[in-house]
Amino acid sequence: MSTRRNFIRNASIAGMGIVAVPGFARNSFNAADKLNVALIGVGLRGTNHLQNLLLRKDVNITAICDVDPERIMIAKKHISDAKGKEPKVFGSNDLDYKNLLALADVDAVIISTPWLWHTRMTVDAMEAGKFAGVEVSASNTLEECWDLVNTHERTGTHMMILENVNYRRDILAVLNMVKQNVFGELVHFRCGYQHDLRHVKFNDGKTAYGKGVEFGEKGISESKWRTEHSVKRNADVYPTHGLGPIAVMADINRGNRFVSMTSHATKGIGLHNYIVKEGGESHPNAKVKFKQGDVITSTINTANGETIIITHDCNLPRPYSLGFRVQGANGLWEVDGSRIYVEGESEPHTWGEAKPWLDKYDHPLWKKYGEYALDAGHGGMDFFVMNSFVESAKQNIAPPLDAYDAAAWSAVTPLSEVSIANNGEPQDFPDFTRGQWIKRRPYNWMKETY
Repeated sequence: MSTRRNFIRNASIAGMGIVAVPGFARNSFNAADKLNVALIGVGLRGTNHLQNLLLRKDVNITAICDVDPERIMIAKKHISDAKGKEPKVFGSNDLDYKNLLALADVDAVIISTPWLWHTRMTVDAMEAGKFAGVEVSASNTLEECWDLVNTHERTGTHMMILENVNYRRDILAVLNMVKQNVFGELVHFRCGYQHDLRHVKFNDGKTAYGKGVEFGEKGISESKWRTEHSVKRNADVYPTHGLGPIAVMADINRGNRFVSMTSHATKGIGLHNYIVKEGGESHPNAKVKFKQGDVITSTINTANGETIIITHDCNLPRPYSLGFRVQGANGLWEVDGSRIYVEGESEPHTWGEAKPWLDKYDHPLWKKYGEYALDAGHGGMDFFVMNSFVESAKQNIAPPLDAYDAAAWSAVTPLSEVSIANNGEPQDFPDFTRGQWIKRRPYNWMKETY
């Protein structure tokens, strides 16, 4: 931590995490000034963002908001320990965040709250002229997806979906391979969120972490709100960790777009079995009927003719994997097993180890700054996603992952819900760019900007 802290505080890192954009203009932010950032939601995720922001010399934390007084105290201690000025505090009720957004000394906000608040808070932030960064997923319904786009276009205020996996080291290396045509013309992708979250969805705070069977009002942390989605929705409720990186590789909203999607769900037995195992058949929650299928599979067709398979698998025992596969006319990469095949380079019909390729095509930002990023959270990718947000906000330019991306990726949830309910009936994807995807230029993710 000390190496990264000294680096961030003593070195100029302007632009290192942001990618080149059309019309990119430097020097629109006075280096002597600081970006005033507020945080709405300082639970576990929000506190991680706070800790990373406190290491920057170009940021002031001017306000924090949370309805949990304990989380406020933890956040204030982090700020005090970092020798920061005491922030204004909000959280007296669910809507007190609006008073935070009215502050003149807030330029940008980070939103790390339960999912149902993401869109309304982001919309309110843009209405207030604050550059907004929102945790994933950004929206729950198609109406909310359009709310993000319409508010951005009407107000001219930017928002960024804080999808950190887009900055994962192997993902950026594979993106480099895609841009250098290692795999040839792209044909097919696979991705998803395959993560045993039973210990997150159930916890009462009285037993060992991961052994509780309570949720809702009796739960703690995410179990207070996240589990209710599994009770009431049969949908892929968390698609962006997998889909975000794939969408960038496929130039979605920038020369390509999602066209249609079909979804199917298995039966849902995983959460019930967990309750019975940990709490017994007589526990009241053993009677809860969970609507969400244990494994949900969606297939997207794109305008350019690729297919994308997305898997949501969070309610059964399994190792973690985002299940990435990137396949083109000349070869493919798969994250599980870290394996690769490139025609003309690999032994015919034989998988090769991906590491030499990932090392060869390592992203310039990771090669230069990786050692300083590794302890920022989630293997270092939190360092880069937050830097992109701050640099975009300082210059008031469109971020790498914008409102159109937030809408398109998040739309998987409501579309999957309708498709599953109608026996896999295909669902048309809205074109959130209103036809502009045809001429929107892709960001140059491989160019360092200084």
